[in-house]
Amino acid sequence: MKKNTEELEEMIGYKFRDTDYLITALTHSSYSNEMKINVCHDYERQEFLGDAVLELISSDYLYHEHPDMPEGDLTRLRASMVCEPALAHCARMFGLEDYIRLGRGEEATGGREKDSIISDVLEAVIGGIYLDSGIEEATSFVHRFIMNHEAESVTYYDAKSKLQQIVQSRGKVVTYELIEEAGPDHAKVFTVACVISGNEVSRGQGRTKKAAQQAAAGEALRSGKCI
Repeated sequence: MKKNTEELEEMIGYKFRDTDYLITALTHSSYSNEMKINVCHDYERQEFLGDAVLELISSDYLYHEHPDMPEGDLTRLRASMVCEPALAHCARMFGLEDYIRLGRGEEATGGREKDSIISDVLEAVIGGIYLDSGIEEATSFVHRFIMNHEAESVTYYDAKSKLQQIVQSRGKVVTYELIEEAGPDHAKVFTVACVISGNEVSRGQGRTKKAAQQAAAGEALRSGKCI
């Protein structure tokens, strides 16, 4: 973990007036539980707010960018841009995962690489910016780091169907195998392997088995291993 939050602020182009919002956004529950002190809050409440802020900003953006697109298509496009793998991809572009504060156990089990955690932290950062400065700064951040990756994000939406079409056209079969199920009931993280004709080509993680399968399929498409 990198502890220099000023470096992160420089990378995202936003300076927090109250750095507690940023520290909270970067703090996983495993870390706050290990600290055993009330002053060390995790990101969950701030992520809850950030999720709502992101939905509003992304909806407004797509509404104005695609004036002729029907509601159903707008909904699907928005889903592709704010799904776990897409958000994690955007966050990794500026190295957000390196700044997350994780407990020793979560760190040891690869928590820093989990799409579910990285995407939650990104939403918590959005929530923090909103609390710190309001909707305009939050909008600027979302446009800069999420909305300008529309073409890439579409890859993540219904990746299973796209992969199925490619694999079938080559006379092969794609299946998904559950590798791991970790975490408490309210915050399960599933790891799924994408297997093409008996060979594992990728893995994905998600809060549901379906989300993990989509992530694994998206990784297979991006890596080109499905060809």
